[in-house]
Amino acid sequence: MYYGVIMAAVTMFAFQFLFNQKYERLCGNTLRAAAVFLLGTNITGFLILFALNGFRFEFTLFTFLLALAAAVNNLLYCYCSIKALGKINLSLFSVFAMLGGMTLPFIAGIAFYDEALTAGKIVCFLLIAVSLFLTVEKGEAKKGALYYLGVFVMNGMSGVYAKIFKSAPFPTTGDRGYTMLMALCCAVISTAILLFVRTPKIEIKKRAVGCMAGYGALCNIANYLLLIGLGHIPASAQYPMVTGGVMLVSTVICFFTDKKPTKKNIASVALSFIGILALVLWQ
Repeated sequence: MYYGVIMAAVTMFAFQFLFNQKYERLCGNTLRAAAVFLLGTNITGFLILFALNGFRFEFTLFTFLLALAAAVNNLLYCYCSIKALGKINLSLFSVFAMLGGMTLPFIAGIAFYDEALTAGKIVCFLLIAVSLFLTVEKGEAKKGALYYLGVFVMNGMSGVYAKIFKSAPFPTTGDRGYTMLMALCCAVISTAILLFVRTPKIEIKKRAVGCMAGYGALCNIANYLLLIGLGHIPASAQYPMVTGGVMLVSTVICFFTDKKPTKKNIASVALSFIGILALVLWQ
């Protein structure tokens, strides 16, 4: 059942990229455009989660501080992403992002939460790592190692914060309450950026609003589902599965777009699928 919950989240993550790409085409990737995007997506996410929670607001000090840290992490990831994409191609950027999202929760779960290091986890991790590097396309990589490292670390830390929340010995809200607080913190910080940072203004069209709403709904519900999954599946198993699953679903989506997957993409997805299968069978 909980593997199904994770795959539902994976499917949402894969489709959210379509809204992200469309927004960037409409509004660009400046700091103001990113702040507006984060504001719109997190307001959407907060309202949806608030409704799912029966219009009930939850709060504990520990949950708030952790949600605030996770929100700052998300904003730093967004900033590093903008800088990194100006220096490397999208395929190499994706490797840094997805490898970080898989590696840090994997290490944290085993090193700090006594999760077992099984043959299935090792095989899955290695196959998905190889499959990620298969997707890299040739392109000029300029200096900017700090931003690449930021993308790797910040994307990985989002999973680590989720694991901390699920395992903390302190009073916490429910899963919806944590995700809701994180969305609210992101929205407040994004508003502060728009108010106090001088950046060129952008025109927000109706289609861009739709992109923000779509992304915000999928992203926040998917993160909520991953929290549910973490209550039953180790982080060292869940996050490699998420990375491999997003690659698989994204490639399937490409068959229905103008940009068809290449042979390397298909080989990469095949390795990911074998890795996920190994994880499920040998966990």
